[in-house]
Amino acid sequence: MEKKPHFVRREFLPREVSSISLALLLVAILLLNVLLYLYLNKFYSSWGHSETDPSLCPFGHFKLGSVKNCSPWLSCEAINREVRKLKCVGEGAVKKVFLSEWKENKVVLSQLTNSELKEDFLHGLKMLKALQSKHVVRLLGYCEQQFTILTEYHPLGSLRGLNETLHIPKYKNMNTWHHRLMLAIDYVSVIHYLHSSPLGTLVMCDSNDLDKVLSQYLLTSDFHILVNDLDALPLVNRSAGTLVKCGHRELQGEFVAPEQRWPYGEDVPFEDDLMPPYDEKTDIWKIPDVSNFLLGHVEGSDIVRLHLFDIHAACKKKDPVERPSAREVLDTYRKVLTLLIREAAMPGTREML
Repeated sequence: MEKKPHFVRREFLPREVSSISLALLLVAILLLNVLLYLYLNKFYSSWGHSETDPSLCPFGHFKLGSVKNCSPWLSCEAINREVRKLKCVGEGAVKKVFLSEWKENKVVLSQLTNSELKEDFLHGLKMLKALQSKHVVRLLGYCEQQFTILTEYHPLGSLRGLNETLHIPKYKNMNTWHHRLMLAIDYVSVIHYLHSSPLGTLVMCDSNDLDKVLSQYLLTSDFHILVNDLDALPLVNRSAGTLVKCGHRELQGEFVAPEQRWPYGEDVPFEDDLMPPYDEKTDIWKIPDVSNFLLGHVEGSDIVRLHLFDIHAACKKKDPVERPSAREVLDTYRKVLTLLIREAAMPGTREML
């Protein structure tokens, strides 16, 4: 009889240890979720969750580099007197772009090259002024009389050079599914901002192929995405019955949305007046293709694509009404990031439970 207590202890000790282990595991998971929440909260604040940026100056002002005080946008006189051209770094249909210098800071000076496209140039300037935010390249000054715009310089250039940049030794540690997915989230954040902008629902029209889309965005040195070219940004106003058409020529190829293609077959010659207008869902159609480029082919990127399969399939619905909004795509991207970070932090947790 004296051994009975000893027998009882031997019978229940493993259960007690198992209960303690389970409790410790649950505490660890709780702590992990708290840390994950804090991390993602910080991430969303810096990667487009909030449309406001505390570092931005009041309208009509800017600050550059480490300077703490805001300066007013540079005028025609100030640009002519204080900005020095260094070299031409690009030229498009509308403007020529020069790497320049202002008070020992590298800046970008854009000048109209085709007088027939001055309305496009001025529209881009209007958009640039009105949409200043953490999603848009910083405006430093302009001169309407001389068709000149001055913006912040980003040495990594457009998104077209992303893969080349990620092969530079300095940036190789950024070439992961995690950082690439954050870039995709940043890109969709820009689309969401344009679709819900202070001016209304804006469509990114200069986007007829992947290379053209990538050229419209800049990659910052701390790996954010900014929209840079706003020359072709028409407004959708459903309440007024206003839709858009991206240009006056026929668009072809699988990259553009079905509603952007000539609907009457090859036997009927294209006529701009007969081409039906469309809305911002054309931007949604293109998201999977742009994201596929941003995700690249690194370890883990296929897992990310698998988790994004359903939302990307929805983006490719032929009927634009059936496609999700940019907000819905953005929410899904964020949920996938949260899920994958949690799984990466505690692999096998589900099996342990």
